[in-house]
Amino acid sequence: MATTYMTAEGLQKLKDELQFLEGTERPRVIAAIAEARDKGDLSENAEYDAAKEEQGHLESKIAMLKAKIMDARIIDESTIKTDEVQILTKVKVQNLKNGQEKVYQLVTESEANILEGKIAVTTPIAKGLLGKKIGEIAQVQVPAGLIEFKIVEISR
Repeated sequence: MATTYMTAEGLQKLKDELQFLEGTERPRVIAAIAEARDKGDLSENAEYDAAKEEQGHLESKIAMLKAKIMDARIIDESTIKTDEVQILTKVKVQNLKNGQEKVYQLVTESEANILEGKIAVTTPIAKGLLGKKIGEIAQVQVPAGLIEFKIVEISR
């Protein structure tokens, strides 16, 4: 697995999720397997099969989270500069076609949440904005076509 860069807050969210999966979900699934096993013949027991399948998915997710946590590298937010768009900066852009302004924060994939205006640095919009300075125009190719954004403001 590749190194994942994230904020301390993002790492804590992963740790909290792992703790929930191991401390709450794993015991629940184990209890469901035991209950289904107690119902008799396992060869025709759909509940048992479903519980075992759920256990497989859960254990896979736990393993993935552990790997992400082990490979995580914390980004020191105090070193983030605002002279150009980079990861963890907030950028106010103006769509040159319709005049609308939006604020995006460029974050790691694990922290992306479009409802909060947090977009992953791997998205087409973020890639088009990276490295731009205030006043520059970013041309972003999205599925709907080419969008031009003017960089209005950059902050932390």
